[in-house]
Amino acid sequence: MNLLVLGGTIFLGRHVVDAALAAGHRVTILTRGRHGNALFPRVERLLGDRDGDLSALAGRAFDAVIDCSGYTPAHVRRATDALGARAGHWLFVSTISVYAGFEPGRVYDESSPLAPGHEGYGALKARAEEALPEGAAIVRPGLIVGPHDPTGRFTYWPRRVARGGDVLAPGRPDRPVQFIDARDLAAWCVALALARTAGTFNAVGPRLPMRELLDTCRDVAASDARWRWVPDDTLLALGVAPWTGLPLWLPESDPSFGGMLLADLARAHAAGLRTRGARATVADTLAWTPDADDAASARHVATLSPEREAGILASLPA
Repeated sequence: MNLLVLGGTIFLGRHVVDAALAAGHRVTILTRGRHGNALFPRVERLLGDRDGDLSALAGRAFDAVIDCSGYTPAHVRRATDALGARAGHWLFVSTISVYAGFEPGRVYDESSPLAPGHEGYGALKARAEEALPEGAAIVRPGLIVGPHDPTGRFTYWPRRVARGGDVLAPGRPDRPVQFIDARDLAAWCVALALARTAGTFNAVGPRLPMRELLDTCRDVAASDARWRWVPDDTLLALGVAPWTGLPLWLPESDPSFGGMLLADLARAHAAGLRTRGARATVADTLAWTPDADDAASARHVATLSPEREAGILASLPA
């Protein structure tokens, strides 16, 4: 397969290129040239800007396009206009943030209502989906995790647990969480592109209890970590930011986001998505040492500092 990757040097895009090369495909990437210029010496590089000049695509033809970098309908229209029918099959990496809301306790699937309007990340991604050519594949990941993650979200937990001691554990121990290893998502995207699969899919992993994830982190790190479970309301009263201050934590009663980690994955599983176990992802995340390209693309969220966590733990009843 002659594959074009829009993006390809940061996190998921980097894994998509790796997966495509490993499967023996010919790969071209189009980027702005700001990151990862030393990566992938066997890959053809085109320079372009989805907010400006895409002339590098003129006259080019591909069997499939995997779009890892489109955030607005304008991005999609410019790229599809530049390639036209020469794009072959189009796969767009969207997000579960396109959904209008996540009702507490309710599992949602791909037919759930989308965010309206043209403001905000989720709404713009939803409008970008609507700008895609007929027959495209749309994958909607939840939290993407694993090596080369520039955000530090999931990475917080393996590294924090590895330090040991009392660990601030958010919410109900058995509340479900979901995430997907970037390498599994990337390999599946390549497979969908090769098969010219059309349709929309929640690209998420199976739900598992938060306690199980933390126990797995402790087992992998061989640490002496101990969990201090703190209810949602207490964390909110202490000013802990859901999702960023403590990743993978969302108050279960939140009317807008309480059910965000309850995506249905049946359609994706039927289309061939397979995910590795949490233990493998945790182990590889702990073993990963960020390289220069990781550092250049880092955009870490403001997770709790060790000092802030220690202060919260000290304020709690014994």
